[in-house]
Amino acid sequence: MSRSSKKGPFVDPKLLKKISGLKASDAPAIKTWSRDSEISPEMVGFVFLVHNGKDFPEVRVNEDMVGHRLGEFSSTRKFIKHGGKMQKEIEKGPTAPAPVAGPSKK
Repeated sequence: MSRSSKKGPFVDPKLLKKISGLKASDAPAIKTWSRDSEISPEMVGFVFLVHNGKDFPEVRVNEDMVGHRLGEFSSTRKFIKHGGKMQKEIEKGPTAPAPVAGPSKK
Protein backbone atom coordinates (compact mmCIF):
# COMPACT_ATOMS: atom_id res chain seq x y z
CA MET A 1 0.00 0.00 0.00
CA SER A 2 1.52 3.31 -1.00
CA ARG A 3 1.25 6.65 0.71
CA SER A 4 -1.41 9.08 -0.47
CA SER A 5 -0.13 11.36 -3.23
CA LYS A 6 -1.67 14.43 -1.60
CA LYS A 7 0.49 13.87 1.51
CA GLY A 8 3.74 13.64 -0.42
CA PRO A 9 6.74 11.43 0.38
CA PHE A 10 7.71 10.89 4.01
CA VAL A 11 11.21 11.93 4.94
CA ASP A 12 12.15 12.13 8.61
CA PRO A 13 12.67 15.82 9.48
CA LYS A 14 15.65 14.96 11.71
CA LEU A 15 17.30 13.21 8.77
CA LEU A 16 16.81 16.23 6.51
CA LYS A 17 18.23 18.47 9.23
CA LYS A 18 21.36 16.28 9.49
CA ILE A 19 22.11 16.43 5.74
CA SER A 20 21.10 20.07 5.17
CA GLY A 21 24.42 21.58 6.25
CA LEU A 22 26.72 18.89 4.86
CA LYS A 23 28.35 18.24 1.50
CA ALA A 24 28.10 14.67 0.17
CA SER A 25 31.79 14.48 -0.68
CA ASP A 26 33.20 15.11 2.80
CA ALA A 27 30.28 14.09 5.03
CA PRO A 28 30.69 11.32 7.59
CA ALA A 29 28.30 8.37 7.58
CA ILE A 30 24.90 9.39 8.97
CA LYS A 31 23.46 6.95 11.51
CA THR A 32 19.67 6.54 11.38
CA TRP A 33 16.88 4.34 12.64
CA SER A 34 14.40 5.83 10.14
CA ARG A 35 13.97 2.89 7.74
CA ASP A 36 10.63 4.25 6.51
CA SER A 37 12.08 7.52 5.16
CA GLU A 38 11.96 7.88 1.41
CA ILE A 39 15.19 8.73 -0.39
CA SER A 40 15.01 12.24 -1.83
CA PRO A 41 17.28 13.81 -4.46
CA GLU A 42 19.06 15.81 -1.72
CA MET A 43 20.35 12.53 -0.22
CA VAL A 44 22.24 11.39 -3.33
CA GLY A 45 25.93 10.87 -2.60
CA PHE A 46 25.56 10.50 1.16
CA VAL A 47 26.38 7.38 3.16
CA PHE A 48 23.78 6.24 5.69
CA LEU A 49 24.10 3.67 8.45
CA VAL A 50 20.56 2.22 8.52
CA HIS A 51 19.54 0.13 11.53
CA ASN A 52 18.39 -3.40 10.65
CA GLY A 53 17.46 -4.54 14.15
CA LYS A 54 20.97 -5.52 15.18
CA ASP A 55 23.63 -3.70 13.17
CA PHE A 56 23.99 -0.57 11.08
CA PRO A 57 24.89 -1.72 7.52
CA GLU A 58 26.28 0.98 5.25
CA VAL A 59 23.99 2.28 2.47
CA ARG A 60 25.53 4.50 -0.22
CA VAL A 61 22.77 6.48 -1.95
CA ASN A 62 22.87 6.95 -5.73
CA GLU A 63 20.38 8.36 -8.28
CA ASP A 64 18.71 4.99 -8.91
CA MET A 65 17.57 4.80 -5.28
CA VAL A 66 15.49 8.02 -5.30
CA GLY A 67 11.87 7.25 -4.46
CA HIS A 68 12.66 4.06 -2.55
CA ARG A 69 12.81 3.64 1.22
CA LEU A 70 16.06 3.48 3.20
CA GLY A 71 15.00 0.19 4.77
CA GLU A 72 14.89 -1.55 1.39
CA PHE A 73 18.69 -1.45 1.22
CA SER A 74 19.36 -2.68 4.76
CA SER A 75 18.23 -6.30 4.98
CA THR A 76 16.79 -7.45 8.31
CA ARG A 77 17.21 -11.16 7.65
CA LYS A 78 20.42 -13.14 7.36
CA PHE A 79 20.35 -15.96 4.82
CA ILE A 80 21.72 -19.23 6.09
CA LYS A 81 22.24 -21.83 3.41
CA HIS A 82 19.68 -24.47 2.51
CA GLY A 83 20.29 -28.11 3.10
CA GLY A 84 21.20 -30.04 6.15
CA LYS A 85 22.91 -33.38 6.42
CA MET A 86 22.99 -33.94 2.64
CA GLN A 87 24.33 -30.44 1.98
CA LYS A 88 27.17 -30.95 4.46
CA GLU A 89 28.19 -34.16 2.68
CA ILE A 90 28.21 -32.38 -0.68
CA GLU A 91 30.35 -29.55 0.69
CA LYS A 92 32.90 -31.97 2.14
CA GLY A 93 33.62 -33.06 -1.38
CA PRO A 94 34.52 -36.48 -2.69
CA THR A 95 36.54 -38.49 -0.26
CA ALA A 96 39.17 -40.87 -1.54
CA PRO A 97 37.97 -44.46 -1.23
CA ALA A 98 39.94 -46.64 1.15
CA PRO A 99 42.25 -49.12 -0.57
CA VAL A 100 40.68 -52.54 -0.85
CA ALA A 101 42.80 -55.42 0.38
CA GLY A 102 43.03 -58.02 -2.34
CA PRO A 103 44.82 -61.36 -2.62
CA SER A 104 48.48 -60.95 -1.86
CA LYS A 105 51.07 -62.11 -4.40
CA LYS A 106 54.03 -63.84 -2.87
